[in-house]
Amino acid sequence: MTYKPTSDFLHVLQTRGFVADCTDLEGLDEALKTGVVTGYIGYDLTASSLHIGNLVQIMTLRWLQKTGHRPITLMGGGTTKVGDPSGKDEMRRMLTDETIAEHAAGIRRVFERYLTYGDGPTDALMPNNADWLDQLGYISFLRDIGRHFTINRMMAFESVKSRLDREQAMSFIEFNYMLLQSYDYLELNRRYGTVLQMGGSDQWGNIVSGTDLIRRMGAGEAFGLTTPLVTRADGKKMGKSADGAIWLNDDMMSSYDCWQWWRNVADADVAKFLKLFTELEVAECERLGALEGAEINEAKIRLANEVTTLCRGTAAAEAAAATAREVFEKGGVGDDLPTVTLNPTDLGDAGISIVQLLVKSGLAGSGKEAKRLIAEGGARLDDRPVTDAGTMVPGASIAGTVKLSAGKKRHALVKL
Repeated sequence: MTYKPTSDFLHVLQTRGFVADCTDLEGLDEALKTGVVTGYIGYDLTASSLHIGNLVQIMTLRWLQKTGHRPITLMGGGTTKVGDPSGKDEMRRMLTDETIAEHAAGIRRVFERYLTYGDGPTDALMPNNADWLDQLGYISFLRDIGRHFTINRMMAFESVKSRLDREQAMSFIEFNYMLLQSYDYLELNRRYGTVLQMGGSDQWGNIVSGTDLIRRMGAGEAFGLTTPLVTRADGKKMGKSADGAIWLNDDMMSSYDCWQWWRNVADADVAKFLKLFTELEVAECERLGALEGAEINEAKIRLANEVTTLCRGTAAAEAAAATAREVFEKGGVGDDLPTVTLNPTDLGDAGISIVQLLVKSGLAGSGKEAKRLIAEGGARLDDRPVTDAGTMVPGASIAGTVKLSAGKKRHALVKL
């Protein structure tokens, strides 16, 4: 990218590695220098929390607000009923209106950590596209909006083309998603003067279609900006681990587990993740990322503290860090370890098997995985190795709380 933007927002994004593509980088740069720009990112409500794969977009909105502009976090109450085919291999299951509303409430908790909502000129807004999509008359929508889209162009976009190339089914309702997302942009433009839509690189086709629709409808200039797909040093996508998604809400994942994930990133990811997911100066991010040996561990602790503070608050970050010190430096248990409480009905006459405990604690995803962990010497009970998958843990032991470990980095407490 040869153009060097001078607006605060784009300068921050470019120097920290947030920019993949833009429909008109120079035009957007000028608009950002001229006045307050309203920009949005849409989120479908498929779960009650976002995960760390969404953090790049969340930080993009945070930087938009911090540099004097207005972010919109659009809740996809309407589009969630349809399903975005981008990056998907199969059709999405249909959710009830009640479940979608519950998910919206959970996701709002994430954003309230990162953005300031209110009525001021740069305060964030959180509309729901169900407010207009649920009211659409199908024939009128096809006549007024659908005529601006050609099947030829829609078939050429990667989100559609890749599904068809893999011979994966795509329902007609999913095929309409591009029209609905484009209409969202038009509606936000009319209601709030929104002139910027942002999203991950897999959203490029939908975003470009939205800017085209605004132009075709005579609504003025509009821009699209995408962020790159962020992968870890091992090539895997952000947001997932061997044990599932790394959730941002504390009711979906403990602050300790969240902190630990960032503490255990690969050395090669430290500088990149500090630039993307914290607000430390770029030079400091690069200095920390260049450390080697034992010193890089201090950089990872800094990363874990900074991200967890933004996501969960200072108290949660400090508690997680204190527990990590207690567990790893002193061999204790700490106050912030994930804790599983069993009912007496979970115990038999002889107690409960170590395999069941590993599964109930979340340290193993199944009995088979727990047995493999034991066979490979990775399971410990109160820091003592467990070598027999048939081991039973008496109820009296659990009444006093036991510490379970899977490998050197994953721990949990179990009590009655």
